[in-house]
Amino acid sequence: MPFADLLRATVFLTAGGATALGAIAVIGVQRDQNETVLIVGVVWWLVATWIGLSNGRPARAAESMRGVLAAARTVTSSAPGPSLPPPGRIAWARLWPILAAVVVAGGLGIVFPEVAMVGSGYALLVALSWRNREGAVLAIEGRDGVRFLVESGSAFRPVKLLRSPGFTTF
Repeated sequence: MPFADLLRATVFLTAGGATALGAIAVIGVQRDQNETVLIVGVVWWLVATWIGLSNGRPARAAESMRGVLAAARTVTSSAPGPSLPPPGRIAWARLWPILAAVVVAGGLGIVFPEVAMVGSGYALLVALSWRNREGAVLAIEGRDGVRFLVESGSAFRPVKLLRSPGFTTF
């Protein structure tokens, strides 16, 4: 799976989780008629937005990708094989914890809207912080004429990349 695609999927999944948790939180707060939680939650969302926008600047995105891209192992072929499972399997293996966290926070948020409010702000912060990482990877791929692919692995371990020849169709 191309690394840029995994980054894009991560941002979309996290932003979607933030939206879902935000909706659950607002519905719960409205049901409970608790204006204090709503005010604190909105302040948290604004702070999370500010932090995410600050952390997601293009220069910071490029800097954060430097180490993982430099550590990529060079291969001569990018065709799926025994060491490179299908992209869907790699995406699921890497992204299921995000989905699980959204489901757990959403379930708890039905009873305790504060949980969904905090989870929504955190997901918003992460989505905004990671929004420019895909562009940084694509810029380096275009400059160097390579493609970075995600190696199969656990979601709880750092991502390992393969550096393959670029300008090919997948």
